[in-house]
Amino acid sequence: MSDAGEFIDAALQRESSWSRADELQSRLGKEPGGSGLRFYGASVGAVRGTVRNAGRRYPGLSHDEITALSSELWAVPVFERRLAAVVLLQAKVKLLTNSDLTRLEGFIRDARVRELVDPLAVEVVGPLVAGLDVLGRVRADSVLERWVREPDPWLRRAALLSPLLALRAGAGDWDTFVRHAGSVQHEPSETPTPDSDGAVVREAVSRVLAEMAKKRPELRFASVRG
Repeated sequence: MSDAGEFIDAALQRESSWSRADELQSRLGKEPGGSGLRFYGASVGAVRGTVRNAGRRYPGLSHDEITALSSELWAVPVFERRLAAVVLLQAKVKLLTNSDLTRLEGFIRDARVRELVDPLAVEVVGPLVAGLDVLGRVRADSVLERWVREPDPWLRRAALLSPLLALRAGAGDWDTFVRHAGSVQHEPSETPTPDSDGAVVREAVSRVLAEMAKKRPELRFASVRG
């Protein structure tokens, strides 16, 4: 393990709490990707603080060092390590490039837990794509188009959630979101359990529409779709 990886892991373990670990296990263990996870019991605030401290201790990490560290943290199926990988990528999203979507796709396919997939989509994938140049954006958009047609519901969820920050800020491609969301709305429904494939995807649509209803009520889902 790298020095930075050891620093983060040790700090997360020092922040552990048996009661919090039990609560996380009880709550997240029910999600499709939760059964294989272990939990230290560190709070979200402790995870974010640990990543900040690591940034101060190991300043100036390059793109390759950041992405390698994220993969190192993710490789061990501990929730807090994986959340630290997400926080790290969020903090360094300006260093990421179009090619990093392959790594992020692997994380999303592997995660299958809302508390990991959603911040990856909203706080990493979305800002990464928004910050690309024209050519990079075209390539990234083709990746998201593929994701939204994937059988994997977590990739589809990520594609739908990815423009949320931009849309909140008054930017973003509303027409593309509506087109993607409309295709989801017309899919056949299965048994309505919280973690059924359709529910996982439709929940993402509902989240974006609910936030836009509050922040940008001028946007209309049905009228743009039609």
